[in-house]
Amino acid sequence: MPSSKLAKLLQRNVVRGKIVKVQYFEEQGLGVFLEKLRAQGWLEFFTNTQLGCSVVELAELYANCSVPKGVVTSGVGGKKIRFDAPKLGEILGVSATEFDVYVRDDKTVLGQARLLDLSQKLSQQTGLQTPQSVKKGDMSSLYQLIFWFVIKNIIPRGQGHNMANVMDQCLIDLIDQEEQINLPAIMIRHIARIANTSMKHVLGYGFF
Repeated sequence: MPSSKLAKLLQRNVVRGKIVKVQYFEEQGLGVFLEKLRAQGWLEFFTNTQLGCSVVELAELYANCSVPKGVVTSGVGGKKIRFDAPKLGEILGVSATEFDVYVRDDKTVLGQARLLDLSQKLSQQTGLQTPQSVKKGDMSSLYQLIFWFVIKNIIPRGQGHNMANVMDQCLIDLIDQEEQINLPAIMIRHIARIANTSMKHVLGYGFF
């Protein structure tokens, strides 16, 4: 399929992401969430109201995208684009170090004990015997808020907004514990997933 035609089809599935409005969270007594973002070094980036989204260009980027060995290559408007995690970190002004495990297909990378601990902690059900997805409604208010942030901005998706899978749980806990996440590396792994699947998928990172 010609990239121009594919780009038009992809435009329908763009996820723009959500800018974090500092005043709103402060007024709602949710300053702790802002502190979690500040601990990651993300607060300035995710509160930047000047960010926008060009749907056409974003769709073209995905239509032409490939991700060999962790390097995103594409073309937009006749210009070649190429970046890896360190370069993307420079562009976005965020850290490209520490946790970069993309827990999607291989859930064993964290170990069963760790996964079970996450499920118990987020669901507030200490009696669970096996790791499992966690309903948003079973989480504490703070975890629900972080979950919302994760599925809109870190590993964006257009569905599954009420169940936190293993990847979601891992990222929620890391943010809560203020352990550094390698956002650029996670983004690139997610872009690779979007660009290399025959399944219908939303196009994330629109407002970046």
